[in-house]
Amino acid sequence: MNGLRAVMVCLVIACAAVVSPAAAVTRGWSAVPVPAAVPPVTVSDLAARGPVEAWATGYEQAPDGPRPMLYRWDGTAWSRDTTFPGAGEPGRLGKVQFAGAETWIFQYRAGAGEILRRSAGGWSTIRLPQSLWTYQDFAAVPGAAWVVGEDDTGLKVLHHDGSGWTTQSTPDGVLYLMGITARTATDAWAWADTSTGTAVLRWNGTAWRDAKVPLPPNSNVHTILLEPTGRVTIGGGRYTDGTARTYLMTWNGHAWRTPYPPLGDTSTEAMVRGPDGALWLPVRSDRAFRSTYARVALDGIRSTFSYGPDRTNAIDVEPRALARAGSSLLSFGTVEIYGSKPNLMSERLGG
Repeated sequence: MNGLRAVMVCLVIACAAVVSPAAAVTRGWSAVPVPAAVPPVTVSDLAARGPVEAWATGYEQAPDGPRPMLYRWDGTAWSRDTTFPGAGEPGRLGKVQFAGAETWIFQYRAGAGEILRRSAGGWSTIRLPQSLWTYQDFAAVPGAAWVVGEDDTGLKVLHHDGSGWTTQSTPDGVLYLMGITARTATDAWAWADTSTGTAVLRWNGTAWRDAKVPLPPNSNVHTILLEPTGRVTIGGGRYTDGTARTYLMTWNGHAWRTPYPPLGDTSTEAMVRGPDGALWLPVRSDRAFRSTYARVALDGIRSTFSYGPDRTNAIDVEPRALARAGSSLLSFGTVEIYGSKPNLMSERLGG
């Protein structure tokens, strides 16, 4: 009997040992109520400064066109903010950035772009020096901000140095900037469409230069994560025989490493570094009524999947953005319940 008991104990320990970290936290996802908007809604971005402050942006539908929507997380619940300039006018909100103690959000209204700035004194706006045909992306850090897009003359990189705007030039052969991000005022990265394919550019405080990143052949870039440790993680897709395959690239300070986690053609645009050190991103759900998140281990190869809570009668549950909020993960997106248009949803993993 003692021998049988010992065998059973060993089996239990062995089973516990093979449970992945993601499986261990799967039960932690919970639904967080979000005040309703006017459906259908579009989610643009989600960013968290810490466990008690996060902002989600997008736009809802009104009779006169899209209306900007802004939500704030206080560590316990979501509430809607309607105090910013332009809240009651047609328009939409985009990326959220934290520039020191301030919150900067890109806003499009009245046919032009501007930056909402929230400081201790409340909301104000920073007007751009010119209007663009398209506004592709926005980045801000203490002492600097960038807006990239196009006008009738082509590519435009607008740079704010804390006091005013200038236009920056890019290397020859750059046709279009698809995205931009920054760690400091003298360390910004952008991914570009060039005459020879996709390339990564880097701003060193003086000029934009080709970063010479050895991207996989026939690939594109979805996002670049710049981390305080100096680590750089690039996520994108490589096309082979007409099929897209997700890849990751990580710079450890010495060399680039490129694994291919088993994620198919998943977009890595919403990818974040979680509190557990792994990479997390929402993926197309393979279960009815539930969202799905992928967790990519530190080696960049092993992937496991974590599922959100059941949502009765949901046709589609689609997290659009993820953010680390202290020791937890927050997601923000849309959910379509049978018989209604998509409205807002949020989920939380951890405490």
